[in-house]
Amino acid sequence: MKKLKKFILFSVIGIVLVIFTILGIEAIFLRHTSEDIYSEISKIPARETVIILGASVHSDGKLSPILKDRVDTAIKLYRNKKVNNFHVTGDHRTEDYNEIAAIVFYLRERGIPENKITSDHAGLDTYDSMYRAGKLFKIEDATVVTQKFHLPRALFISEKLGFNYYGFTADQRAYQTEYRLKQREKLANIKALWEVLLKKEPRTMDYRLDASKD
Repeated sequence: MKKLKKFILFSVIGIVLVIFTILGIEAIFLRHTSEDIYSEISKIPARETVIILGASVHSDGKLSPILKDRVDTAIKLYRNKKVNNFHVTGDHRTEDYNEIAAIVFYLRERGIPENKITSDHAGLDTYDSMYRAGKLFKIEDATVVTQKFHLPRALFISEKLGFNYYGFTADQRAYQTEYRLKQREKLANIKALWEVLLKKEPRTMDYRLDASKD
């Protein structure tokens, strides 16, 4: 009985410590990045490039609501002369799944010139996308576009890697999967902090810029 009580006590303590760790990391990310996150176009300073972080694409090639809002927000920044170029980064680890091609097609359909778009087919997660944008593509002057729950992690990573990026919120609706994504984001924050502390290199360090992939 005593062993059971000890087990329960230590289990509860462990759970409490995990919860406080998760909330603490989230608070750190927010404190470091809140001044660089904007939600009004009139207030954000102009930057050279908008970085669009990839998200899921449907089997028919259509953008998911979350990704569509990111791309539409980037276009809005461009049309309001807040950015000049687009950097598209996302997952293209297999031939039958290509976030980059879907985003680039969407941009071109809306009149964005091809020479305004660079593509990173190896942005397999947020850390890889931010690392590669700054260190491989040499993007120094940028605004990152994604949802509010995702921006603190993206900007914290970029700051710790030495890149001075702003963030702009892409929230344009309530998302059906938002609660699940927010919970996943809390766990992803732990991974991001670990990667930043280790100064980890991305899994893929090539450019994969072949236009035929888009």
